[in-house]
Amino acid sequence: MGQISASVELPATPDKVWAEFSNPNNFEKWLTIHTKWKGDVPAEFAQGAQVSEVVTMLGMANTITWTVDSFEAPHRLVISGTGMAGVKIKFSLSVAAAGSGSAASIEAEFTGQMIVGALGKAVEKDGKKNLDESLDKFKALVA
Repeated sequence: MGQISASVELPATPDKVWAEFSNPNNFEKWLTIHTKWKGDVPAEFAQGAQVSEVVTMLGMANTITWTVDSFEAPHRLVISGTGMAGVKIKFSLSVAAAGSGSAASIEAEFTGQMIVGALGKAVEKDGKKNLDESLDKFKALVA
């Protein structure tokens, strides 16, 4: 199992951060693994909703049908899905007040038979790099 996380302090209110962070139509602006959506994209997530996304990690495109496991506006969004070779993926996006602004964080978990040994370490390394780059882009988006 691979687990990674990243967070960033932002000079914006939690409500503003949440509005951008939880909007699937904004993913292309900041989420580096996002390649494209397949099919209809909701204006916003809702518990139990499903949406298919093409993501790219380690140079490989993969279609994942995400299910919204938890939607606790304006603080937390949890989505999960299954990719190639049965790899299960779970993303938790969180927003909290921090000083005069906000803190945004993403936690990712990868499980499956392929997420072991060298490949598991490569997924963690690439995932961490992507999370950090995504949050840097997100910071520029809400600044």
